[in-house]
Amino acid sequence: MAIKPIALGSASLFAMMLATAAQAQTAPATPQAAPEEEVADIVVTGVRASIVGALNVRRESTQIVDSIVSEDVGKLPDNNVVEALQRVTGIQVTDRAGGEAATITIRGLTDPLTTLNGRNIFTAAGTSFALQDISANLVKQVDVYKTRSADQLETGLAGQIDVQTRRPLDFDGFTISGLARGVYSELADKANPNVALLVSNRWETGIGDIGFLVNASFTRAEFRNQNLQAGAMVPFLTANGARPPISPANNCARPPAPWGALERMFTTDCRAVTASNPQGNLWTPGLDAGLPTQAGSTLNINGVEVPYYLARDAVIASDLYGKRERPAINAALQWAPNDSSVYTAEVFYTGFRGETFNSLNFSFVDWWGNLPADVGNSFELYEGTNIIKSRRAGAVAGFNSGDLATNRTDSYVYAFNAKWDVGERGKISADIAYQDSKNETSFFAIRTDRGPLDIDVDFNAGGGLPAYSFGNQGVLTDASQWTVGNLFDSGTKSTGSALTMMLDGEYEWDTGFLRRVKAGWRYDSRTADSYVRDQGAGAYTLPNPAYDPTRPISSANPERLPVSLSQFGEGNPFTNEGFFNGRADVPTSWVLADPRSMNKDAVRSLYRAVAPGLLLSDQLSFGRVFGINESNLAAYIVADGELEIFGRPLQLQGGVRYVAIDTDYDYFDRGANFARTTVSTASDKFLPSFTARYAITDNLRIRFNYGETLRRPAFGDLNPNRVLAGDLSRIGFGTGTSGNANLRPTHSKNMDLAIEWYFDRNSAIYVTAFQRKIEGLVVPLTAREVIPDNYLPRNETYTEIFNITRPENASNGTLKGLELGLTYFPSYLPSVLDGLGFTGSATILDSEQTIPVVNNAGEITGETKSAFFGVSKLSYNATLAYDKGPIGARLSYIWRKGFLQSNEGRSFANPIGFWRAPEKSLDFQLTLNVNEDIGITFDAVNLTKAKQQNYYKFGDVGNPQQFNSSTLLIDRTFALGVRYTFK
Repeated sequence: MAIKPIALGSASLFAMMLATAAQAQTAPATPQAAPEEEVADIVVTGVRASIVGALNVRRESTQIVDSIVSEDVGKLPDNNVVEALQRVTGIQVTDRAGGEAATITIRGLTDPLTTLNGRNIFTAAGTSFALQDISANLVKQVDVYKTRSADQLETGLAGQIDVQTRRPLDFDGFTISGLARGVYSELADKANPNVALLVSNRWETGIGDIGFLVNASFTRAEFRNQNLQAGAMVPFLTANGARPPISPANNCARPPAPWGALERMFTTDCRAVTASNPQGNLWTPGLDAGLPTQAGSTLNINGVEVPYYLARDAVIASDLYGKRERPAINAALQWAPNDSSVYTAEVFYTGFRGETFNSLNFSFVDWWGNLPADVGNSFELYEGTNIIKSRRAGAVAGFNSGDLATNRTDSYVYAFNAKWDVGERGKISADIAYQDSKNETSFFAIRTDRGPLDIDVDFNAGGGLPAYSFGNQGVLTDASQWTVGNLFDSGTKSTGSALTMMLDGEYEWDTGFLRRVKAGWRYDSRTADSYVRDQGAGAYTLPNPAYDPTRPISSANPERLPVSLSQFGEGNPFTNEGFFNGRADVPTSWVLADPRSMNKDAVRSLYRAVAPGLLLSDQLSFGRVFGINESNLAAYIVADGELEIFGRPLQLQGGVRYVAIDTDYDYFDRGANFARTTVSTASDKFLPSFTARYAITDNLRIRFNYGETLRRPAFGDLNPNRVLAGDLSRIGFGTGTSGNANLRPTHSKNMDLAIEWYFDRNSAIYVTAFQRKIEGLVVPLTAREVIPDNYLPRNETYTEIFNITRPENASNGTLKGLELGLTYFPSYLPSVLDGLGFTGSATILDSEQTIPVVNNAGEITGETKSAFFGVSKLSYNATLAYDKGPIGARLSYIWRKGFLQSNEGRSFANPIGFWRAPEKSLDFQLTLNVNEDIGITFDAVNLTKAKQQNYYKFGDVGNPQQFNSSTLLIDRTFALGVRYTFK
């Protein structure tokens, strides 16, 4: 890419002000020194020091910033950065499976920019970084920027999260700190280590001060996720009314005549897809609001109004056993030759090792065969509806699946930073960084099938939990009753690297309107590559020795015979035990294939030799999916000014950032022997920002901010090639996804107005109103396509008709809300209670975005309104803190209202809105300081055993009772540890 010079005014002024130390790049609001008496007013220790330190960061920043501060080495009392952030105003976390929070939003938006010491970081071929991979043991401070100025990176509509690690010149001399904790997982019944060690020293030498620091951390967690689910809701026709005409082309499995009232029912989800019946169904799944639920509701089938009932199509139990390990190390070398310069070289490494084994038990409930003679009494409706609450079904099919998945990530950041003071008023800083990240995953699963069983099921027996039992429960744990089915064998590999150079500078004045001018430049060269491997096969069968080739193939004369799990030659069957442990009336044990104990190469050879429908003869080698080369050039200028209004200072800051991005994409089509398609794009944009801060009194401040930010498309979302899945649910068509090379960045215009009252020592109340006007939101649009002779295996799931979903910039939205925060450490409490304090916050959000309505051809025919995905209208956190003498304690409660999580697959869901029930967690942390150097810690997370639950809803249709979906048990963990620090 040719880089064009950009004129920003006087060349000499620009040259002097060019800069970009990593911190300067992400900390646009250099805190102004508070009066000495204010600083002295908040010097405290322990738990209070962390809380008050965060409050002081907000108080002195120009931007709206909330922080987490570790007041001493290793004293951030959480396992990872995400868990630490859940108590920050405006932060919502979710997805707590596996004993840790995994997903973070800022004011409801899910794309915060993640930086480490001011440098943008990422994982492999992605554009973001998994914050939970950063151990809290390595962290000095975490800043959450709600607003941004022109000198900050422009990406991330949600805001920016900057994680700061420690450096050796932060310390006065030799320091060693160690932390060792044992963390007990209640669901997994396992204890795991969490250890860290920091060693730092600095020396005064003839060439200046030199410091060196090494900080290492290792965590391991063995966990268990137990999830119980009632399937999607589908209609079943009743016998009331005239029987609709049936075309032979429909080929729907229907019970025979007579068509007596309530004697027979059948699902309208007819599977056959033919040229005369491309829909393949007598109803249209994926309706936004779902089908009517009033008693007596009908479907018009070939001109006949036919009554129907709504019932679930399956019950599903998932018992996942997992283990993850996270090694991390940070090393830094600093040299300060004099008082006006400092040089820092550092390396940061994070790793992830994950393995999960999912024991899945799946049973269909959508077959109405072998019904009892008294059909009318074999099911129960919710009163006043056509929704079936409980029923008895005969001869339902089912399968188990043993799914083994592995995940390995290694990420490195190498950086060099230099800062110089130029005279008394100028500063210049430079930064160069190189990143390298690799990720590799694998998935190996074997499905096992059983014969038909009768089932009694209550889809919501209470608390959103289904209850069910089979006519012959013994089949579930009898390996001889299960036959070996499909093989799934796939993997991914992705790599990413970036070279980033930044230069930044500023000059300050003490008097006059203009107080500071700052300008900077950043160049980033990024590469990303993604690869995939995939092979699969149908049921594992062996030749029938009694097969008579002179007779037609039939059930009485099969050419091949299924193989029972007990006869399968590789690995030992695994019997799942203790599922839900009495918290639901469901089977607790079942048997399935266990890939953990298998020789996978031997299994592949077995399937390759005898199983029909193998995808390719050898797909263990990786095929390339995409390769990205992207260059990003940015430059900015920011000016600070000050006026006096009514005798009080009004501080102003305005700036503009220019961004130019050139990207070359190579995409490789799996369906065309990985043929390459090349796409090149280029874009540029000016992004203005403005901030005003006014001190109404010494303790009352008001600030306003306007800024514009971008969300660039993920690399994978730009891939135009299709990824297909067969007709796995037997609905008559497969599904697929594809990217869109024409996606453009999403653009947001952001406004914030905050007022803060620091009413007492170490105490404050603050309120922030904000609005985000977002253009070009990416939403998925689905179109039906015929793809003949595709690469799917020729087995029972093969199809040539697909619903293909692609991302489009087809939505606009507005997000607005209010944040309220309180930190209060009273100074008037009696001696026993002295040290007691409170910090808490609440966030109120309102969001709306347009959702396009499309037909089967993918054409937009209208639009509906929806809340943003993942946005809770209300969330709050409250922490009661105590810090007195050797004792430091925190009792924290976090709650968020239910929210629209996503839209379910339109191929089966009815309705499609997938909602998350309210989430909460009660956590306790205690530190007993034996002396100044040694502390004993105790932590408990999720004391109340809160659950994670989902349900279906769209508009006014749906609720957690009649439309319940899944319930995930959230782990309760306890940790006991010791911390040692010597300075």
